[in-house]
Amino acid sequence: MDFSALLTSAGINIAFCALFLSLYSVLRKQPHNFGVYFGRRLAEEKFRQQVDYFSFERLLPTAGWIVKAYWCTEEEIRRVAGLDSVVFLRLFIFSIRIFSITSLVCIFGVLPVNYHGKEKAHSHIPAESLNVFTIANIREGSRMLWVHCVALYVITVSACILLYYEYKYISRKRLAHITGSTPNPAHFSVLVRSIPKSDNELLDDTIRNFFVNYHGSSYLSHKMIYRKGNMQKFVDNAERAYRNFVKVKLSAFGQSRRSNVSRCGLCGVRASSFQLYRNKFIDKKKSDLSDPDVIEAQKDCPGAIVFFKTRYAAIVASKILPSSNPMLWVTDLAPEPRDVYWSNLWIPYRQIWLRKLAVLAASVGFMFVFIVPVAFVQSMMQVDQLQQMFPFLRGVLKKSIFVRVITGYLPSVVLLLSQYTVPPLMMFFSSIEGSISRSSRKRSACCKVLFFTIWNVFFVNVLSGSVINQLNVLTKPKDMPSMLAELVPKQATFFITYVLTSGWASLCSEILQVYNLIYNFFRKCVCCYWDEPEYVYSFPYHYVVPKVLLFNLLGFTFSILAPLILPFLLVYFCLGYLVYRNQILNVYYPKYEMGGKLWPVMHNGLVFALVLTQIIALGVFTIKHSPVATGFTILLLIGTILFNEYCRHRFARIFDSFSAQDLIELDRDDEQSGRMEEIHQHLLDAYSQASNINGSKSSKNGEGPSKWFWTIRRKKHRIQTKNSLTR
Repeated sequence: MDFSALLTSAGINIAFCALFLSLYSVLRKQPHNFGVYFGRRLAEEKFRQQVDYFSFERLLPTAGWIVKAYWCTEEEIRRVAGLDSVVFLRLFIFSIRIFSITSLVCIFGVLPVNYHGKEKAHSHIPAESLNVFTIANIREGSRMLWVHCVALYVITVSACILLYYEYKYISRKRLAHITGSTPNPAHFSVLVRSIPKSDNELLDDTIRNFFVNYHGSSYLSHKMIYRKGNMQKFVDNAERAYRNFVKVKLSAFGQSRRSNVSRCGLCGVRASSFQLYRNKFIDKKKSDLSDPDVIEAQKDCPGAIVFFKTRYAAIVASKILPSSNPMLWVTDLAPEPRDVYWSNLWIPYRQIWLRKLAVLAASVGFMFVFIVPVAFVQSMMQVDQLQQMFPFLRGVLKKSIFVRVITGYLPSVVLLLSQYTVPPLMMFFSSIEGSISRSSRKRSACCKVLFFTIWNVFFVNVLSGSVINQLNVLTKPKDMPSMLAELVPKQATFFITYVLTSGWASLCSEILQVYNLIYNFFRKCVCCYWDEPEYVYSFPYHYVVPKVLLFNLLGFTFSILAPLILPFLLVYFCLGYLVYRNQILNVYYPKYEMGGKLWPVMHNGLVFALVLTQIIALGVFTIKHSPVATGFTILLLIGTILFNEYCRHRFARIFDSFSAQDLIELDRDDEQSGRMEEIHQHLLDAYSQASNINGSKSSKNGEGPSKWFWTIRRKKHRIQTKNSLTR
């Protein structure tokens, strides 16, 4: 590909970006699109009371959303969207900082050296091949390779310093999140599975006797996890009564805020009927333990949630081995009530390792199956191969403008479209594995998508889609540096266009919300449903984080090999920072909290990118016969690995467990202030299976509580807003 083809691809993507951003600034002003672009903020009254009148201002593109997204503070984002959103945005901040430094060093230092690497007459720059801007243009044994080695040192040292600062900063944020948040029921709860069954007593009594015997001083109570039976019927009845109660209360609020008794418009049920259902449920649970249906339900019980009096007692009980048989009385710290993935709690614990092996085999198999579209993409980069595959295109391929579009733009588009199938499939694989929480399922899917993306987008494209080359890398790891050093610079042009297509265009598609916009149009204009949709999407970390980490990997690996990619990456990170801040503030709703646990995944991905860059540079310096640069690169590689080990020992355990010091201090504060009894009273009501059962039919991919739950939360927030205004 020549420089003009790169400019053609850049021009097409810039035009699409300008069009999408202009459309977004206009469409977000239309009242009927509030459900698309302000899903998280639908509870705010100003979006409900706007008058739907026509004005020319609504048809003019503006940049006000950029200003609002930029000036919003980090504390406001944490309060609105949780710690996970702050951690995700810190990844963009790190990327902007490191690639600003990298661009200055490589554009003004490495790029001129690459361009003048060989003594030859250069033609006009638009007609130049992009290979003259890569390290492939440096002759063997050149003394100018020390420039690349110094640049690699500057990039690595700067990245390590910034990574250490970010790890330290996010660790403090996580500790502050644990100690400064409201009391969390998950800190007092332990999930117990693989409970031994006895013919002489009910499972309920078995659990109580075990924990009273071995944790008598700290055991509080427990709650069975039922699969079917009369218990679940009463839970469903209680849920329906609560729904009627909240609807009646909300409808009566506008008429009389002081009304104490509300009636349902259909059946006249009093608001206190929820308490009657709850009492009936509790009485049934206490009195009918001899009922055959109850006994059968307890036989099918997959586990229980055990509550302890203090946080410290719960964390100790979850970490120690409860019995001498590790396959019995399996304990884990329970997820948050909104984070529990109830469907997987019914999976027998003995099956989990088999499921993980099956998922691993399926993921690896899918990675190799995906080689087919990647090989097709690589064939589109070669004009002669296109003519052989599609003879009817020979006339079209004789025109230079079509050659530039087909070879410079279409390959990355085809690869981008084929990648849309990966995140949903990996999320399905993570569900099969047996994750007990939605956050751990999304974190597992994020790791799978990351491995898949790095292998199929980077390595397979670098190896030109050849299975033989891939097998050579796997069977001969000693030859990997030299093979990558030879092949990576040749694919620089493709990855530059990939950044333009998969980076810039996908960001504009993200902010425009194309799928939701089309769905909203058909829902309101065709089906005539003018009410706002009740489902609110959560942030797709499992899809976005691997993409950002892939672009970091491309930036590091091509920094000294093909520096032309750096300006396009820097634009992507700056635009992505603004776009995702806007989406977090307006569109996505935090349905559960991971507590910043994605940062170790991000950190390891960035360190892997640095190590891979140094391995490729080691191979390049070896091929170019520069022993001095090779020796210094080996020292840099060892230093980077040692840095990662230091960070792992210094910070990683903060994200894996809680400290006894913090938990004991929190327990003491609650006991001294008298809040501990109130916390104990709410523990039994915190975990409810009913929301998951009804919500599984209406939630996407099984995520989040039921629709009515989120509607209630939005209406309750609106009522609180009205109360604050009247005060």
